[in-house]
Amino acid sequence: MTQPDFVPAQVTDRVRASTILPAPAPWFLDRPAEQTDLRHPTGPRLGSTGPDLGYGLKLARLMEHRLVLGEGEHTEDVIAGCFACGCRRAAHFGRAPVIYDMEWAYGLWGYLDPAPADVVAWRRSLFRGVAEHYWDQRGIVDAVRPETLALTPAQARERPASWRELLFV
Repeated sequence: MTQPDFVPAQVTDRVRASTILPAPAPWFLDRPAEQTDLRHPTGPRLGSTGPDLGYGLKLARLMEHRLVLGEGEHTEDVIAGCFACGCRRAAHFGRAPVIYDMEWAYGLWGYLDPAPADVVAWRRSLFRGVAEHYWDQRGIVDAVRPETLALTPAQARERPASWRELLFV
């Protein structure tokens, strides 16, 4: 707002002329890592985005009392790995996680029923220390075949004749 000359004002209170900025230079989408597509990039170790995935951790912990662990398996590792798998399934459908996603994940890896010895031996090394290592969690998620995400929790829990059909082994 302008100040009339007849109004007494101190020098520090007077309006000063502003600096006029030059027009910005043109900008182009030409940087090497620029995303030009509106979809999230996919591939190994890139993660799965979806709404409210943190709620899935609460759901994963709600099923802790139902877990059937083998010798040498730790609850925190199992929860972290299955939480990541359940969130991937929820993100695959474009929604927030629900309890059935966690049931699907625990059932897929055989943690809701006593599992065969070969499954326990394979998953033990895969899940070891996963609670403390994000990249190992991503490795577990990447071991699940994309077509397996569409199975119901009951189908994932049943295990076909060869459990290796559901996973990249």
